[in-house]
Amino acid sequence: MATKYIAPTPVYFLDRTWPSRAITESPIWVSVDLRDGNQALPNPMNPEQKLEFFQLLCKIGFKEIEVGFPSASEDDFNFVRRLIEENLIPEDVTIMVLTQCRPHLIEKTFEAIKGAKRVIVHAYCATSELHMSRVFKMSPEQTLEMIVRAIRQIRALADAMPETDIRLEFSPEEFTDTDPNFALQVCEAVFETWGKATEEKPLIFNLPATVERRTPDQYADMIEWFCENFSQRQKILVSVHAHNDQGMAVAATEFALRAGADRVEGTLFGHGERTGNLDIVTLALNLRFRGIDTGLDFSNLPRIIEVVEKLTGMPVSARHPYAGELVTTAFSGSHQDGIKKGMGFREDGGWKVPYLHFDPQDLGRSYEPLIRINTQSGKGGVAWVLETQFGIRPPKAMHPEIGAAIQKFAERVGREITPQEVYNAFMREFTDGAKSPYAGPYNLTGFWPRPNKDFPGTVHGELRIWVREEVKRVKATGNGPIAAFVNCLRALEIDGFEVEDYDEQAIGSGSDAKAMAFVPIRFKDGTCFYGAGVDENTSQAAVLAIVGALNRHAIAKYEGRLEK
Repeated sequence: MATKYIAPTPVYFLDRTWPSRAITESPIWVSVDLRDGNQALPNPMNPEQKLEFFQLLCKIGFKEIEVGFPSASEDDFNFVRRLIEENLIPEDVTIMVLTQCRPHLIEKTFEAIKGAKRVIVHAYCATSELHMSRVFKMSPEQTLEMIVRAIRQIRALADAMPETDIRLEFSPEEFTDTDPNFALQVCEAVFETWGKATEEKPLIFNLPATVERRTPDQYADMIEWFCENFSQRQKILVSVHAHNDQGMAVAATEFALRAGADRVEGTLFGHGERTGNLDIVTLALNLRFRGIDTGLDFSNLPRIIEVVEKLTGMPVSARHPYAGELVTTAFSGSHQDGIKKGMGFREDGGWKVPYLHFDPQDLGRSYEPLIRINTQSGKGGVAWVLETQFGIRPPKAMHPEIGAAIQKFAERVGREITPQEVYNAFMREFTDGAKSPYAGPYNLTGFWPRPNKDFPGTVHGELRIWVREEVKRVKATGNGPIAAFVNCLRALEIDGFEVEDYDEQAIGSGSDAKAMAFVPIRFKDGTCFYGAGVDENTSQAAVLAIVGALNRHAIAKYEGRLEK
């Protein structure tokens, strides 16, 4: 039974070696944003926008930039002229212009590049049987003859412009749909016709996956076969230009580099026709984070994203590799716990953190958004937010209680909660009930500890506290401020608990620094509750934490949710 779709016939290359190779150095990078990317925008960029984009590409570090199709668009023609006439091209940057293999378009292209110092003239012609028969309505022989005439014309025009260093790039468009032997025959003819390629100034053959129909391994097979069979391999650069119709342009290009390609064409964030071109940002950062110096600078990626989104009107997806808003963010508890622990064990100069294969700071991002909180989050994530954004470092034993409290809050509001909401919920839940709208029965209004001048180890404490709706006043003595406070409570028959431990830390700095205390209380019913307190004085912070724990226990008892 005939099928509507038929898989492309593989190129059987039994002597392939690329699967065992590794990419060890950076390819030559070529941005085609201003031509291939721009032509696919719903609202193509105007001249001023294109100039800003060109300058951005130069700042990133691109040394070869395709700036337009001057014979097909008056805007492109004028833009190329402006770059040349206003001397806007950096000394170390070579511009590239595209043309079809048609005489009048080639003439127009050379008019556009007059006066330039260095130019790559990129001529292309589709060589697939599909295109030749249905679009050109020409035989392979006629197509080859048309290409040779075009290259001969380009050679003559280049010779007439000795003041400009002109290099040739030729693309057998639809290379991956072309019979490999015919593609090789065409490129050999182009090489011979051009006639002046050397190892120092090689001719560029761009072998594009114009429409991605093949799998990445088949593309690599075709690239390696071409490299192995071209007669003057040392005098050419093999360039690749992968489209993303099947979502595999990055994989296809990586395989092609392993198969022998020297040069890569693509766009920032993959802009281009249909599903777009290869995303150079993704590929370059893949290599960067495998230890390869790419020569491209994405150290301020948020700014690059901002400019590209502004100029193209195309948003970068939140899940776009490296660039997306959420790609270094964890919501799930297990991922958050792994990141938090991994960040605490980083080795100097190295990076190996669970769930994060690169350091966000290398791309101009901060660590704060690594963890965001919703109903799926866990105790480690909440602790990370409190520590990194508010300087609060609760003891590890307290983390489960904090995580449970914040998860309960997130479930109640039914959405992601902000760091400020995490902080507010933590303070409501754990600190002195007098400062909380969800107050328990105890409201501390004052505690005054005074050391005994005759016995320095003894502290006299005076307590004033609301117990439900009644003010209680009492005095008691202990071997320290906390012991004196606890004895005051017991004198009021607030009993049945023991202070198990005590942690404190400073939050803030300088004159604004305060003490934060964390105190676990063990009750006779077998439960343990933590409280937290904040005050300028460490003793006051501790007693506030005790009140917070007492209130939490009382509220849990009232709600019938006490567990041992």
